[in-house]
Amino acid sequence: MENIIVETKNKMEKAILTLENRFTTVRAGRASPGMLNGIMVDYYGAPTPIQNLATISVPEARQLFIKPFDKGSLKEIDRAINEANLGITPTNNGEMIILTIPELNEERRREYVKQIKSMGEDARVSLRNAREDARNIIKKAELPEDETERYYKEVQDLIDKYNKIVDEKTKSKEQELMNI
Repeated sequence: MENIIVETKNKMEKAILTLENRFTTVRAGRASPGMLNGIMVDYYGAPTPIQNLATISVPEARQLFIKPFDKGSLKEIDRAINEANLGITPTNNGEMIILTIPELNEERRREYVKQIKSMGEDARVSLRNAREDARNIIKKAELPEDETERYYKEVQDLIDKYNKIVDEKTKSKEQELMNI
């Protein structure tokens, strides 16, 4: 039964990691290489992550430089960024692609805060699903009542702990968005 608790804890930690990764895709008015996570470039017929094709640097707080290892892939990288709908128009100078992140207006910030809250709620749903899976396994094990209650309490303590982490991370990202 202890392995159920460990497995549940691992599922909950994965939910937190997924939340953190999703948060990196929400831009906060600052340039971050994480904004490009998930962008796939058609490189000689194979979808390839942009990070595998170029060096991504942040020379200034609101600029990203994407310098491809193979200059022949410049057009494809440009096209992939445009198709990714980041809300940023890339500038191609023949050597590299420059992304200039515009200042966020109040309305856009509020939209991002809604996105952040939605991501936080998705993480909470993942946590509840992990709790429910664990509770079902414990229920099927047909343990003595006091032992069953002890495991239920351990699982509940885990979800309380991880919900608190989700709340903290969501509030932190929300403040980051609103304070720029």
